[in-house]
Amino acid sequence: MSTQQNTDSALLWTQGKAETLLTTPVLTVTQVPATSSDGLHGDYIVMDAKDWCIVIPDTGRSFLLVKQWRHGERALSIEFPGGVIEKGEEPEKAAARELLEETGCKAGKLTHLGTMNPNPALMSNHIHVFLAEELTDTGCQNLDKDEYVTFFERDKKEVLRNMGSKEYPHALMSAALMLYMQHTMLHDGQ
Repeated sequence: MSTQQNTDSALLWTQGKAETLLTTPVLTVTQVPATSSDGLHGDYIVMDAKDWCIVIPDTGRSFLLVKQWRHGERALSIEFPGGVIEKGEEPEKAAARELLEETGCKAGKLTHLGTMNPNPALMSNHIHVFLAEELTDTGCQNLDKDEYVTFFERDKKEVLRNMGSKEYPHALMSAALMLYMQHTMLHDGQ
């Protein structure tokens, strides 16, 4: 039986210079030439976008959630607050900013739960998930010009039960919830 390290080297690809195929306000599509360890060559499509943050506001028995229109789904979506991390902005600062903008709440405590790639087969960016606790309501949302967002509290068990339903279609919210559950289970010693 070979060791993991020996087999991993056979899985690596060498990438060449990416060629930009399309630039949009939210992402750039590139074509990347790559060669496998055994000489197979191909061109692969990669979407480059800014990193995002997702914030899980925990009020105790409930989560604070947002509802907004999603153009890809062509429907409303219930999600945790979050958004794009601006150039030069630290993920934690972006999480605090997005929470305040979308819900009007400030977190007394922000905990980084994890960082993941939304789809490593096609995307180069990452999501940074934070738990927001000790919330203070400022009473004022500060939405971007094209953001139409409502926010509300919902029981944690109801969110868990309904994640992945028509009301909760965003797969990254399921990933964020998994990190929350992992954190909670490990924190509680279970």
